[in-house]
Amino acid sequence: MGSTTSELPLRRTPLTDTAETGLKVVIVGGFGVGKTTLVRSVSEIRPLNTEEVMTQAGVGVDETGAVASKTSTTVAFDFGRISLNARMVLYLFGAPGQERFWFLWDRLFSGTLGAVVLVDTRRMDDSWYAIDRLEHHRTPFVVAVNRFDEDTARYSLDEIRQALALPGHVPMVDCDARVRQSGKDVLITLVDHLYELAMAQEATP
Repeated sequence: MGSTTSELPLRRTPLTDTAETGLKVVIVGGFGVGKTTLVRSVSEIRPLNTEEVMTQAGVGVDETGAVASKTSTTVAFDFGRISLNARMVLYLFGAPGQERFWFLWDRLFSGTLGAVVLVDTRRMDDSWYAIDRLEHHRTPFVVAVNRFDEDTARYSLDEIRQALALPGHVPMVDCDARVRQSGKDVLITLVDHLYELAMAQEATP
């Protein structure tokens, strides 16, 4: 099994001298789906996060029914970095999940080459806005289903694809946002998808 968030490196890691390509990637999804956890688990630097303790101000505003144990929330964005190889670096931006912070998403999407939509099968409705905004911006994306307990294993990827009305060309993968290698596999899937799209565009007369 890969590294968990408790094994996050604490020292600064410089970019490799041979790094040639930096890609901005946004992690989006519903409230409490695991976006901050994913950024933390894969980042090779200490992530920047804007998590704050949830207060009474959010009662009746933030839907916490499915995440009753959640005590903090992202109020701006999370930021991390991962080198996929000696030449390619991804800059990760985790978007806030609550509806009251969705106005930040369009700005986060600026300059983004690709995105990951993180899905919790207990609250799939929360994914529709993220998918809609990405399609509006024509930003390529992959869908990662965060399988973190027994309940989230009840639905197959095909069933989830149908529920989200996703076209067949959008990649879908299972993941555990807490596990570094699992999160890295999601990002590799996104980069492969972007590469395939670029090759298809070049081949078009």
